[in-house]
Amino acid sequence: MYLFRFAAVDGTPHLGIEDDNGGRYDASVILPDVFASVGTWLASRDPFGAVATVVAVGSDERRAGATFYVSPEVPLLAPVDVSEVWASGVTYERSKSARMEESKESGGGDFYDRVYVADRPELFFKSVGWRVVDPGAPVRIRRDSTWNVPEPEMVLVLSAQGAIVGVTAGNDMSSRSIEGENPLYLPQAKTYDGACALGPVIRLMESTEGINALSITLTIHRNNETVFAGETSTGTMKRTPEELAGWLFRETAFPHGAFLFTGTGIIPADEFTLHSGDSVAITLEGVPTLTNTVA
Repeated sequence: MYLFRFAAVDGTPHLGIEDDNGGRYDASVILPDVFASVGTWLASRDPFGAVATVVAVGSDERRAGATFYVSPEVPLLAPVDVSEVWASGVTYERSKSARMEESKESGGGDFYDRVYVADRPELFFKSVGWRVVDPGAPVRIRRDSTWNVPEPEMVLVLSAQGAIVGVTAGNDMSSRSIEGENPLYLPQAKTYDGACALGPVIRLMESTEGINALSITLTIHRNNETVFAGETSTGTMKRTPEELAGWLFRETAFPHGAFLFTGTGIIPADEFTLHSGDSVAITLEGVPTLTNTVA
């Protein structure tokens, strides 16, 4: 079952629910208070109870020929609005080794080795909701960076109580030349216009069973040719999703819930960098492919 965000006929963002039978219902019409935004849904006392109500009402009305049904052709928006987007780093062995390599000349490589085995994970702010790039829209590389890569990740969707209610695919665009120069430049390497893409939908998960064994793939096309392809699994993460969510909510309240990137296990070789016009496709198992071009 999926939650998705789309533009209604009048241009206002609405939320929809797609049930297990392919029925797609306008949740913002059926339960306008709860589904006024993704943030209000994540703030509700019973997010899955609200979803069940939408499916029950929507399926009944669909049979009756009413207008709650949402066309599968409607363009999708990023499934985030007022919630904050955070990220965790160095959660895969591949990420640790890549960060150590890019920072060895600046003497910062040891930081990544230590945080990989530390009790406390690396967490950093990635984006406000309104800055997140929609599916199909262009992501960006920084003009002052010479080495840039996408980082494909599983993104946790967290309720205001810190519970995992779903997952989606995310592209954590990264300026490796800037981060490698000095670890303190991480915010500049990670947070800028066009640096964060999410979607295209949220895979709803009442149970997190299986969340530690989801495949993630990254494919980059340039001039209609594949210039990079890689695959990993959330099963190779050093930390559990529940552990990362617990650290994020430990001393910070998120009244509209939060989105948390869980780190990447796929990083192209050091000689690779993104070019303008590249197409980046990220697939998290159970979620449709997130595709963005590079501006």
